[in-house]
Amino acid sequence: MKRTISAMVGKGIVNHNSRKFHAKNTDPERSHLNVEYCNENIKDVYHELFDEALARYNEKQTRKDRRIDNYYEKIDASKQEKTFHEIILQVGNKDDMNATTENGRLAAKVLDEYMRDFRQRNPTLRVFSAYLHMDEATPHLHIDFVPFTTGSKRGLETRVSLKQALAALGFKGGTRSDTEWNQWVASEKRQLAAVMERNGMEWEQKGTHEKHLSVLDFEKKERAKEVAALEARKADLQEENVAFEDINENLHEQLQQIDDEIQSLQDDLKQSQQKADKAKKQADKYQKRMNELPPMVKNMERLAAEFSANPDETLPEVAVMESAKSYQEKKAKPLVEKMVKILRSVYSAFLDISRKYERLEEAYDREKAGKKRLNERLQEVLDENRELREVSADMERVKAAFGSHQVEMAISRVKQQEQIEKEQKQALRRKHNREAR
Repeated sequence: MKRTISAMVGKGIVNHNSRKFHAKNTDPERSHLNVEYCNENIKDVYHELFDEALARYNEKQTRKDRRIDNYYEKIDASKQEKTFHEIILQVGNKDDMNATTENGRLAAKVLDEYMRDFRQRNPTLRVFSAYLHMDEATPHLHIDFVPFTTGSKRGLETRVSLKQALAALGFKGGTRSDTEWNQWVASEKRQLAAVMERNGMEWEQKGTHEKHLSVLDFEKKERAKEVAALEARKADLQEENVAFEDINENLHEQLQQIDDEIQSLQDDLKQSQQKADKAKKQADKYQKRMNELPPMVKNMERLAAEFSANPDETLPEVAVMESAKSYQEKKAKPLVEKMVKILRSVYSAFLDISRKYERLEEAYDREKAGKKRLNERLQEVLDENRELREVSADMERVKAAFGSHQVEMAISRVKQQEQIEKEQKQALRRKHNREAR
């Protein structure tokens, strides 16, 4: 028994698949024969898959406008990715595998057996809704899934990506007709064909001229193929856009970091200026006091000279009948001690103010030097900021002139060449080290 296999891109109308409403081509009296494998809320699945990665991503953001409040809503509004994808699989057609016949029940058995291993075989395609329909003309499967990738270096570590999800399963596109999606669909058809063979059926692989199809049916199928190819190409372009968005995102992050550093340097510069101004005011204050001290010290020196030059003129006269010892103890000695104490006090104050002034001069010089360094670093950062903004603008011009795909390929080739040159240098270095030993 030979039967065809059909694999189509579904519209993903979950309420229709779960029969919350019936279309004209369904028979409600046979809906109880349908099989529900799973029917989860897609938003709950998004929380399960992406919440941890989203929290880590948001923690790294320094700007509020870069944070993502709801990842499902972001993808739903995105032009790069779909929130989920649907594939519809069918064995035979309404003429040879009609759902009301014994062959139809055999087709249902094959599809059921195939579905049992689908999730295990495709771990990066998170299935949240899957149904086997027996209430339409031919038994068929609707499988809805969220494709995701882990370990991403840009954006969320775990994020939505059909291209990367299929690549993780071993499907890497080459040409427009040999995309990841087409390779994966072909592989799933082979899996379904293996189940058919175990149940006594052979896969009838028809070419482009399928005589049993009417012209209308054939044209519909061809259009479906074109739509699938366009969907795959769209997925490729969406991935490229995501890559360039990540590049721009990194540039914006660098610009933001530089803006933050500029602000920090300006704050430090302001604080340094305030400290310098304060030190200058203190230094001026002590300078004023220093200017006042020399005359005072000079007067002390003159007073000391006068006392030492002619003590008779300075010391009080001896009273009548006053003994020398009494004069020395009561008049001369206290006067000298008082003068010495005053002189020492003035000299000590002079030394203290001098030391403080020297320290303030040193602090002022340090602040001036620090301010100069901050000004130099601020100018360097401003230059880097200007260069990065020019790079970002040039990237947009290159994308507009040559197209995202061509630019991505060029970048990829340059990176590969750099990696080759790096490996060659490492090999030469290892060879040189071995010869040196």
